[in-house]
Amino acid sequence: MKYLIPILLLICFSAKAQESKEFKVDGKVEQTLVVSLDSLKKYPMLALDSMVIYNHKMERKSTIKNIKGVLLKDILSKVEIDSPTPTALSEYYLVCTATDGYKVVLSWNEVFNSKSRDNILVLYSFDVDPKKAEKGNIAMIAPIDVASGRRYVKGLSKITILRVN
Repeated sequence: MKYLIPILLLICFSAKAQESKEFKVDGKVEQTLVVSLDSLKKYPMLALDSMVIYNHKMERKSTIKNIKGVLLKDILSKVEIDSPTPTALSEYYLVCTATDGYKVVLSWNEVFNSKSRDNILVLYSFDVDPKKAEKGNIAMIAPIDVASGRRYVKGLSKITILRVN
């Protein structure tokens, strides 16, 4: 019994650590943008039936189902990046951070100037594997990735736009 309470607290804390009801886009931008669950539903929606999440060793880790989301590029198109010239945008990158501190880095060209531009999603509705204690109302994922877990940001809390020095 003395171990039950610490275990329950750990489970509750772990689940709470990845919940995300909104995220902000900041950094080298003219104005910080706050994106909520409700505002995500105003963008054009994309839906996927299901997706298997694989780790870097190509081991199956989980499955997400009933996926609804929007393209990351559609959200970022609402942000004015503080860039001296359009050419300089190739020097910019995004740090996507989860509530638990997990980070994924994307280049500006990856989001706006490659085939992946139509395949990086910010999710606002999805069902996780019931065996996992995952939470996160807002997440980011690239369904075309082979090792899809590498860029699966559960509980997206912030996207910081920076420039390489």
